[in-house]
Amino acid sequence: MSEQPAAPSSAALQADCANCFALCCVALPFAKSSDFAVDKDAGKPCGNLLADFRCGIHTDLRAKGFTGCTVFDCFGAGQKVSQVTFGGQDWRRAPKSARQMFQVLPVMRQLHELLWYLTEALGLPPAAPLHAELRQALDRVDQLTLAAPEALTTLDMPTVRAEVNALLLETSELVRAKVPGRKRNHRGADLIGAKLAGADLRAANLRGAYLIAANLRNADLRDADLIGADLRDTNLPGADLTGAIFLTQAQLNAARGDSSTRLPAHLDRPAHW
Repeated sequence: MSEQPAAPSSAALQADCANCFALCCVALPFAKSSDFAVDKDAGKPCGNLLADFRCGIHTDLRAKGFTGCTVFDCFGAGQKVSQVTFGGQDWRRAPKSARQMFQVLPVMRQLHELLWYLTEALGLPPAAPLHAELRQALDRVDQLTLAAPEALTTLDMPTVRAEVNALLLETSELVRAKVPGRKRNHRGADLIGAKLAGADLRAANLRGAYLIAANLRNADLRDADLIGADLRDTNLPGADLTGAIFLTQAQLNAARGDSSTRLPAHLDRPAHW
């Protein structure tokens, strides 16, 4: 019997800037706003990027108006593109590959995000009936990340995402079903600025909900599904997020919490809280 390929390690799904050629600082565009102090076109190096691929204002990003940089998470896609897809050749020394490298990054980031969710799903005991299918999906997506640049830039990502999302939705239903009582369904809801302090949102469906600047102080979000929820400036002091599923570090980085916010064990409390 052949051995199953090893699942990506948690480290492989976390940004390792030391092994990336600052791809997010070049490939991605941003617009002058509350998140970025200036405009930048896709493929143009940020003005704060140094010759050694480090950020010249890394410790002062928020103070300098680059909050968006502190929120972004590539899920380890940057180092995969830099060291695997392009074999360690950086875009400065190999300028002919630069455009293709920049095109690959957003695709790889989506694939790595799916790997993050699938890996989490495989660690959820209530989803045991789906573990075989989840493992197969994880292996398929992992193999896609090893494809050649030409294949990655033409990959049908909507179809890939749809197939994985169907499994993640089933996972969510199984996990939340173990919590007794009626669960709120706010999937895709416009809850911008909503007053939800102390709300009972345990095991709620908040997939894709817009919670920008919402007040969730002391809210119960245990076992809630937060995949794709927009938590920019969401007020989370005292909120209980233990057991929340498909919550990412990037979402937490965009929110506003404090030392009283309770988090899942696999996520870190943002330094700016």
